[in-house]
Amino acid sequence: MRTTLSINDHLLKEAKKRSIQRNCTLGEVVDEALRLSLTAPKRTGTANQTTRPLKTFTGSGVQSGIELNNSASLLEAMDA
Repeated sequence: MRTTLSINDHLLKEAKKRSIQRNCTLGEVVDEALRLSLTAPKRTGTANQTTRPLKTFTGSGVQSGIELNNSASLLEAMDA
């Protein structure tokens, strides 16, 4: 399929070099790059990201009279 794309100048130069090195067309290089990009596992966050357990605490839940969406109420309860 024919289409028109805007490609970063540096990337285009590198893709053209790669097509010459591999003795193939620029379209084949772009196809391969897209295929690799679209089939690669999805990355979430940073490569060094690790899963940590969520800390939980015992207790009786939210105290009566505390409004979690009211910062003044929370500050008042913490000062008491």
